[in-house]
Amino acid sequence: MENKAPAIADALELLYLNQIALRAAIEEISTWVRQRGSVNAHENAMGALATLDTNEDALNAAILRLRSQLL
Repeated sequence: MENKAPAIADALELLYLNQIALRAAIEEISTWVRQRGSVNAHENAMGALATLDTNEDALNAAILRLRSQLL
């Protein structure tokens, strides 16, 4: 049975990079919305971004664990 860790690590890394890009875009739009007076929408978006930040470390740790299996 082949080791699936490299494929899983690659997939997680791509998802992580997508997460970073989406976070940046959402923050940019949220700031634009706040500047136009919708503070509640901005605060809701920032709360969702905090969840992404919280999960970032766990995702990185999983990628590193999978990559370490390759050594």
